[in-house]
Parts: sequence; C-alpha cells; structure tokens
Amino acid sequence: MLDFDIYALPTPCYVTDERLLVKNLEVLKSVQDRTGCKILLAQKAFSMYSTYPLIGKYLSGTTASGLYEAKLGREEMPDGETHVYCPAYSEKDFPEILAVADHIVFNSFSQYEKFYPAVKACGREIEIGIRINPEYSEIETDIYNPCFKNSRLGTVLDLFPEKLPEGISGLHFHTMCEQGADVLERTVKVVEEKFGKYLYGLKWLNFGGGHHITRENYDVEKLVEIVDRVQKKYGVQVYIEPGEAVALNAGYLVTEVLDTLKNGMDIAIVDTSAACHMPDVLEMPYRPNIIGSGMPGEKAYTYRLGGPTCLAGDIIGDYSFDEPLKAGDRLVFCDMAIYSMVKNNTFNGMPLPAIVLHTANGENKIIKQFGYENFKCRL
Repeated sequence: MLDFDIYALPTPCYVTDERLLVKNLEVLKSVQDRTGCKILLAQKAFSMYSTYPLIGKYLSGTTASGLYEAKLGREEMPDGETHVYCPAYSEKDFPEILAVADHIVFNSFSQYEKFYPAVKACGREIEIGIRINPEYSEIETDIYNPCFKNSRLGTVLDLFPEKLPEGISGLHFHTMCEQGADVLERTVKVVEEKFGKYLYGLKWLNFGGGHHITRENYDVEKLVEIVDRVQKKYGVQVYIEPGEAVALNAGYLVTEVLDTLKNGMDIAIVDTSAACHMPDVLEMPYRPNIIGSGMPGEKAYTYRLGGPTCLAGDIIGDYSFDEPLKAGDRLVFCDMAIYSMVKNNTFNGMPLPAIVLHTANGENKIIKQFGYENFKCRL
C-alpha cells in the first residue's frame, strides 16, 4: 500500500521510494561487509543520479557500458570506483575514458592490444581486464543471454593465449539475468574449470550482473559462501555489479486513465506508453503489476491497457479491477525504477515521465520534469 497521494503527482511520473532503496542498499552492504567483496551500481539499470550520494554511502562505486555512463558515475559518485566495459571502444572516446576510469575491461585481446599502450601512457593507475565468455548461461531469452550461440560478448577459452599479456590484472564475466545464487554457483564452477589457471596471480575477478540479491527469496548465505571461497582460493578481490538489485521493487510509475472504450472487450487508454516509458513490456515480454489489480477475469472488470501512441502494439497488458475504470483514475505500476528511466524515449512525440523521489521523511520531491524541448533537442 502506498502512503502518499498519487493524485498530487504529475502524470506520467516515475517515483523512487528512498526507504525501499535504502532497504536494498542495506542488504548489499551487508554482503560487502561480511565478505570484503565490492558491489558496484550497474548504471544501465538505474541511473537516477540524484540518488548517487545516498548509494555511495553503501556501495563501492559504479560500472558503465561506455563513456557517458562512466562520466556520470565519476561526476556523481566521485568517491567510488568507476568501472567501464564496452564490447568495442572507439578511438574518439577512449582518451576521455582514460581520464575517468579506474577499471577498464576489454571484450577481446585485439581491443587490449589496440588500447593498452594508451593506458600505459596516460599517467593514471588503471586496472585492466578481459571479459570472458564461459559459454555457459541459464538464461532462456536470447536477447538477454550474453552467452547465446555466436554472442559478441566476451572472449571464449579457445582464443585465450597460454599466458595472459602484460597489464591484465583481472577477468570479468556476466552470464546472468534476474537469477539466484544457485545459478552463480554453477556458473562459477564452469568458469573455474575453463579459466581457473588464469585466476591464480590475478588481483580481481568480476562476477558481473544479473544477481537478484535483494529479491525476497534470494539465498544470501550461498552468495557469501561463493564469494568467500573464490577470494580465499585465488587471492582475488571479487566485484559484483548488480543493476536491478539496487532498485528492485523500489519504484513506481504513476499513470492516468485518459479514456475507455470497447472493441470486443473493455479498453483503457492511459497517458503511459509501453513503447516509450516501459519498453521491457514489449521486449521481454514483461507484465508489471498494478497496485489493486488482478489477472484478467480475476476481478469484476477486465481492461486492456494501451498507450496513447499511434503504434498498434503499444499495449501494456490485460488487468482486472474491482470497479470500472474511468477517465481521471490513477493507476500505479510497480517495480518501475529499473530499466525505465534509462530506456525511455520520445517516439511519436510522447512526453517523458517526470522523475520523483519519495524521501524518507515523506516528501514527494520532483527531481525533474520534461517538456517539448526535450523531444525537439534529440532530433
């Protein structure tokens, strides 16, 4: 149940609940404190940088997928480490990356060979790693599987030299998506079987993301055991870079019903677009929960919720409610802090949702609102 007035907010808007964010951060910090591992914010899932000062009190830094995320992490969480991994770096961006990064992970040895001289000459101490592809993953949806057949992500064992080249101090793998410690345990076993000989003498090993550590039934004890064992066996510093786990179930998307109609079933048009404001609904597909709703047919009135764009497939899903919907009603989608603000777009001239922080003291603080210029300036 929400304890703030959703009718006092602009719509559509993303609301991040600071109390729920802290709850997640406390779980993650407990893992750091118990194991000595370092947990980083993966900005690809959550980049609400107004919360970075808070996150920085609990985590060890940020990880980025390119120059702009790296700059954001360095600027907004300056006391934390800044890690960068990109499938391929451009010569144009790399000098700026050298100025902000503490760790740079290369996707291939050819990228390492191309850019390592610049790393050596830059005058900063930067840790260098290679992303490995252990050719093992339990993700069933290919679009989110870094190890599916012919993946471009990471270097397979067959392409590894007998000895790691100069300057490489760590390895990185990312094979998981919204999964538990049992999957990590099986993944680490494969990594050790294939790449174990390279781990001795390295400084660090990055377990990547996809760890649902703050999920209610996540086995934190097993995670602690895995991290402890790997760090002791190989003498490495373990890094973990969850994105979802930081803000999992810590945010909402508030929308307003604009109109209702019938075409074989009841339909409601809302001011939120699946295509623009919650694209995972179409990509996954993914069905976000709405507070007070049920599955189709579960409650008395079932509606198909659609967005206001001209895209025929801009459908959020079918939901049932205790009462008929009408124009002006507010609906609240759950778990909308992650992969929403970072993925949204202005297709069809759709306004971007406002960004709101519900603070620990009960205030709804509007962080940012967007208008026509935000649409125009991207074109």
